[in-house]
Amino acid sequence: MNNRYSRQILFAPIGEEGQNKLREKHVLIIGAGALGSGNAEMLARAGVGELTIVDRDYIDWSNLQRQQLYSEQDVRAHIPKAIAAKARLEAINSDVQVHAYVKDATAKELEELVQGADVIIDATDNFETRFIINDAAQKYSVPWIYGACVGSYGLSYTILPGETPCLHCLLQSIPLGGATCDTAGIISPAVSMVVSHQVTETIKLLIGDTQALRKTLVSFDVWNNEHSSVNVQSFKKHDCPSCGENAIYPYLQKDNTSQTAVLCGRDTVQIRNPYMENADLQSYKKMLQGKVHDLKGNPYLLSFTIEEKRFVLFQDGRVLIHGTKDINEAKSLYHRYFG
Repeated sequence: MNNRYSRQILFAPIGEEGQNKLREKHVLIIGAGALGSGNAEMLARAGVGELTIVDRDYIDWSNLQRQQLYSEQDVRAHIPKAIAAKARLEAINSDVQVHAYVKDATAKELEELVQGADVIIDATDNFETRFIINDAAQKYSVPWIYGACVGSYGLSYTILPGETPCLHCLLQSIPLGGATCDTAGIISPAVSMVVSHQVTETIKLLIGDTQALRKTLVSFDVWNNEHSSVNVQSFKKHDCPSCGENAIYPYLQKDNTSQTAVLCGRDTVQIRNPYMENADLQSYKKMLQGKVHDLKGNPYLLSFTIEEKRFVLFQDGRVLIHGTKDINEAKSLYHRYFG
């Protein structure tokens, strides 16, 4: 391992043995935005052997303020976040095996991806996906690290299947409304704080130092100098449908997942057609030629503009419609061009 990890090895709780363990571990990161890119870079630099990154979006100018793996060139080229993250991480540490998936983290995808992972990191921007992560983690007994931030506020919690309360225990149902990065903004120090908590807990799990785990839900406001750590063990429910004695994992069932989503921090609606899982981008490009404006494509996506709305079609059949938060309007526009 030459001199790359020498300072980390000098840290007594890790040492040579812990560093060797990190090299053999696999972390699944759901989301490659601010939290995801921060977690991925720290873990790659720490020498975690295998990283899998899942993200549905591509890089936008507004991402560069806090999403540290990306560049202006990535924005100009409309590169998907997972692809750009993989390229950057491999340049940082060529010993790390990085898998990049440009897709939505649905129940079907997550059930496949969590198997073989040692830890899951939540780097998403919505509770629907977090509840799917939670159920998949409970079903396959994989620990996961919850993280969220908005404005100058952030929080994190480590969930251990069979030991701690799960996310369903804590929240009962998907919360509606509340501040988002679209309504309250976000500053990068809040992101960095959450990432630091998530990565530290992840490394503890990967080297097997479970006694050092925090065991509380931590929250903070870096602008207003506030910090709290809450013991939530009493919230664990024996009849919880996600982690209880007779768990049914409700959020892995198709009826509990949506086919539309308003993206955090973006004036954008995502529509996912379950019957169009593999889009032929070249065929769509030919079909749309001369009928839309600013038609562009690369091996990963196709984009065009119509009526001041920008459409982006990904290989997995998802479509992002920029310029609206109205799901009904987005559906209407979608059906005009994709049936």
